[in-house]
Amino acid sequence: MPNSTSRRELLALSAQLAGAGALGACTSPARTAEPERAERLEDLFDDLSDQRALHAPIGPEERRARRLRLGRLLERHGCDAYFCEGGPTMSYLTGFSWGKSERAFGLVVLADGTHFWICPAFEAEKAKLALARPDSAGGALATWEEHEYAWAPLASQLNARRVSRIAIDPATRCFIPEELRAAFGAERVTMGRSVLVDLRGVKDEHELRLLRAASELTQRAIASVARHVRVGMTGDDVSAIMALAHQKLGMTNPWCLALVGAAAAYPHGDNHTVELQPGDFLLVDTGASYHGYQSDTTRTWCVEGQPSETQQRAWFAVREAQRAAFETIRPGVRCSAVDASARAVLEQRGFGAGYRALTHRLGHGIGVEGHEDPYFDGGSQVELAPGMTLSNEPGVYVLGEYGVRLEDIVQCTAEGADHFGQWQAHWSSPA
Repeated sequence: MPNSTSRRELLALSAQLAGAGALGACTSPARTAEPERAERLEDLFDDLSDQRALHAPIGPEERRARRLRLGRLLERHGCDAYFCEGGPTMSYLTGFSWGKSERAFGLVVLADGTHFWICPAFEAEKAKLALARPDSAGGALATWEEHEYAWAPLASQLNARRVSRIAIDPATRCFIPEELRAAFGAERVTMGRSVLVDLRGVKDEHELRLLRAASELTQRAIASVARHVRVGMTGDDVSAIMALAHQKLGMTNPWCLALVGAAAAYPHGDNHTVELQPGDFLLVDTGASYHGYQSDTTRTWCVEGQPSETQQRAWFAVREAQRAAFETIRPGVRCSAVDASARAVLEQRGFGAGYRALTHRLGHGIGVEGHEDPYFDGGSQVELAPGMTLSNEPGVYVLGEYGVRLEDIVQCTAEGADHFGQWQAHWSSPA
């Protein structure tokens, strides 16, 4: 399908995708259209192709090195073990995860880098099969029967390994540390947020390559989608075709928040069915997963016509705030100071102090999760270190009128900061 596709054809195509379930909410992944509908849309993005072969995914030896590094971090934090249940940290450390239920299943990594699993006894054979795969971490299983519950058996295993203090992954459901404190000793169980920030907050070179590629591919997807956006489309329409663009690039779990005009004054969206008109700003916040690493990019631009002088002034103020925050980033600087630098610019440009215009934090860490520690917020005392990656996303939001946000992923380096992809140069184009 050539780029000269008519507005009527594009609206029909996007409606097919949106009707198949693509969502416009920033917290929900966009679902793919039915195969026959998607096939009809293949040539919409004939400039995009699968990019998964450009980079290798994280391998088993790298995950083993992560567990050894976690062991060293535990000693530094005065702990002997780290517990996590199924989720991002377990996957990060082992390449394996497990669904959550009322029955506790978890990974315990010890200070020497070795590990074991706590597992319901009736699930042991299933777990052994999964852990025996070549790409899995293996490890001993400590089981518990239904009448026992997990806590006394886990405490016994920890005592047998001479664990004095265990750190609990902060994403762990609260009943697990509560029960473990009763069985193991309240003073011997602590929350492991600071350990996690040290473990996953600083990315290695392979992770940085994957994150850079993820951001660059999402920017490419946005630029390609922008060529097909027409007046009359809704945010849901744009979200639907954005999902397809990401999928054509070989990315998984695409999501998109596309907001038109005054709907963008709500940073996480409100009305996704507003139709784009000449002079409106279109805010597109989108991302996907590339070999397990996330992208998150926001562009705000005018598709047709010219926005008001007030909106243009807001756009350039946001861009200036984003650059000021970027220039503040360097090792040893607290995350709160980066947030403050962006707010100072917006205040100087007449958009008010504090949270008046920029109603949310400046940004969040990004890696295997789209939002993770550390955060660019006014309360964060985390000091930046080389290898930390975060979103830099200032905005100006005026209820009933418009919203502007620009978001790019930045990396703290030994010399200062780096930026993944290209900055948006002007409100007339997302590129």
